[in-house]
Amino acid sequence: MEHPLSTSLTPLAAQSLAGRTALVTGSSRGIGADTARYFAEAGANVVVNYRNKAARAEKLATELRGHGSEVLLVGADLTDRESVAAMFAEVERTFGSLDILVLNASGGMEADMGEDYALLLNRDSQVNALKTALPLLGRGSRVVFVTSHQAHFIRTNPTMPSYTRVALSKRAGEDALRELIPDLEDRGIEFVVVSGDMIEGTITATLLERANPGETEKRRETAGRLYNVAEFAAEVARAAVEPIPEDHTRLIGDTTTFAR
Repeated sequence: MEHPLSTSLTPLAAQSLAGRTALVTGSSRGIGADTARYFAEAGANVVVNYRNKAARAEKLATELRGHGSEVLLVGADLTDRESVAAMFAEVERTFGSLDILVLNASGGMEADMGEDYALLLNRDSQVNALKTALPLLGRGSRVVFVTSHQAHFIRTNPTMPSYTRVALSKRAGEDALRELIPDLEDRGIEFVVVSGDMIEGTITATLLERANPGETEKRRETAGRLYNVAEFAAEVARAAVEPIPEDHTRLIGDTTTFAR
């Protein structure tokens, strides 16, 4: 089966993750799906998590199995603690342990989800997912939290009004996860944040452009270029295996216009 990603983007050596298991939240589409593809290409067992798009997730799982990977497909709403517990229980039954956990799923711009939904999903659910996964994460395993510059730098660099609530909630999630680093290090579990500029082709970028016409082009001109979904997913995949920076943060794309 021909892979939809360019071979020039492949970030991991073939079979470099053979025998290891990776779970990517929100991996039925977008950055999460491409990250899962890179892991499968590298020989990992992959857990594909989705919330409500089962057919799309099953299509991805079939594709990943074409690379010889063992794939577990699990529907779970990260804001539902019982659903999350059931997901990790299924991972344990199937694989016994987990080597890579990518906290990719996020949101908050959806209509009719309630005023507190962004904070519930982007902070509380991220922390709960990691804590629930802890019994499966052994020494040498790694947790990757995916965020954006607009959220990572929100305390010093205001963003678009339509995105401010989401950005603040994602930064709150990042801060809450960072508070767990000492305990993770005691357990031998590695942690890294991957922050990217606006990513072309994502649902978030589409919604922001709809609310702020011309914003994508404006950001592209300022940054020089914007990463697309596949390119940024390659950076997320690399973050799962490459040495972790001292500050536990990988900044992808332009940061010159963001206050540090």
